[in-house]
Amino acid sequence: MDKLPHEKMKYTRRIYTGKVLNLRRDEVQFPSGKNAVREIVEHNGAVAIAAVDENRNIYLVQQYRYAFDDEFLELPAGKLDSAEEVPVDAARRELREETGLRADSMEYLGYICPSIAVCTEKIYIFLAKGLHAGETDPDEDEFLNVISMPLDELYARAGRGELRDAKTLCALTLLLGKL
Repeated sequence: MDKLPHEKMKYTRRIYTGKVLNLRRDEVQFPSGKNAVREIVEHNGAVAIAAVDENRNIYLVQQYRYAFDDEFLELPAGKLDSAEEVPVDAARRELREETGLRADSMEYLGYICPSIAVCTEKIYIFLAKGLHAGETDPDEDEFLNVISMPLDELYARAGRGELRDAKTLCALTLLLGKL
């Protein structure tokens, strides 16, 4: 593939600094010489874990998401505590906190960029195997139901359009041929 011309940043200004994200406004110049504004959400990144047991059951969490005022079925996941946190360490932590599970192995499957036009977030996806049950330790603002189901059932739900969480849908694609 041929390399495309890139936009050049002329000016950047921080608009908001928050606990989970920051917002900046960049003025850029196109290769044509015209200028435009890009509003960019900065995010440290996150992890999502496809925890699959020896019987091909996958572990999910059901939780309410305020932004959509609805409940979602999704993989256990969470944000990196800092830009320096190693994603596999965050994956182990989030799996334990949200499901109580510990994994003998954590295989990196890849990462996704869920909103490439406006957000720097990368979600690192892992396959957890060799699962051992334990106690959950959710964050104080997390209210979760842990659900396990056959992996084939989750694929069927995805095929029927019943899953709406992007990281879970992408993880199902990354899992193809792995189990």
